[in-house]
Amino acid sequence: MGELRGMEWKNIFRGLLMGASDIIPGVSGGTIAVVLGIYDRLIEAINGFFSKDWKKHMGFLLPLGIGIVTVIFALANVIEWLFEHFPGPTQFGFLGLILGVIPFLLKKSDAKNTFKMQHLFLLIVGTGLVASMVFFHTGESDPVTSFSTMTYVWLFISGFIASSAMILPGISGSFLLLVLGAYTTIISAVKNLDLPVIMVVGVGIVLGIIVMSKIIHFFLKHYEIATFAVVTGMVLGSVVVIFPGWPVELAGLLLSITTFAIGLLVAYLLGKVEYS
Repeated sequence: MGELRGMEWKNIFRGLLMGASDIIPGVSGGTIAVVLGIYDRLIEAINGFFSKDWKKHMGFLLPLGIGIVTVIFALANVIEWLFEHFPGPTQFGFLGLILGVIPFLLKKSDAKNTFKMQHLFLLIVGTGLVASMVFFHTGESDPVTSFSTMTYVWLFISGFIASSAMILPGISGSFLLLVLGAYTTIISAVKNLDLPVIMVVGVGIVLGIIVMSKIIHFFLKHYEIATFAVVTGMVLGSVVVIFPGWPVELAGLLLSITTFAIGLLVAYLLGKVEYS
């Protein structure tokens, strides 16, 4: 019962938002963690899970994981449908969400008082790093249906690389899976409950998150303001990657403006709750 009382159950809701973003090419689960105000705590919890305080961190991570896994399996088809039928308005909604978090992120790092020239330089570097991903266009490949040992090795490496990006704000793990040519195969495996593929990719994802979280934790501990500068830049850079272009039809433009406004409102409300 003590373990249950220590669970942060509202993290299920946070996990739902992070999981939904992780299956959308172009949107980063790390960005949503920033939106929710839990990014530095998420990194700390992943690292602390392997310490003597693991029970405390499990109370944070387990509900978050439940939300992420639930939405990935439940909404894989829905997200795919939205991007197939309303790609522009859906992306504009996420643009509003991402831009809406920038003021809270700058406030959290007290940028007005802490950012110096070197931090502005790092912010620009972070922006450019993520924005440059817009040049890595790749067509979606058909799902792999015949699996060999090398195929599973490729899927494991893809999961490892993509998950490293999943907790970096602005860098989309799903987008990297598209670049690696593994996205459609993994989404197909999730929809069809192909357990061998899911398990191999899952192990790669877990190991990737552990390794990358340790690297980020080091920089947050020793170079906190510089790290926040890079993170802020990455979030800004993701706007360039996600921006779908202006709709040519009036109806599409009005719908995109509406979803953008909804995204801004959601970011504002989340910020008021999470940062208050």
